[in-house]
Amino acid sequence: MNQLNWQKSSFSGDRADCVEIATDGDLVHIRESDDPSNVVTTTKTKLDAWIRGAKAGEFDHFAL
Repeated sequence: MNQLNWQKSSFSGDRADCVEIATDGDLVHIRESDDPSNVVTTTKTKLDAWIRGAKAGEFDHFAL
């Protein structure tokens, strides 16, 4: 894995509890800024499908 350039939303400001994202080719890495050792890795295609599904309400029926 190359050195990753982690980014977070400009809306986050200086907060330390934000989601950060980095890309490496077709891979997308996601982590929480307050626990950067835990990283979830997926592909751009799969992340795009998940985001579209979330926006469409596909996951709204799941109980926590």
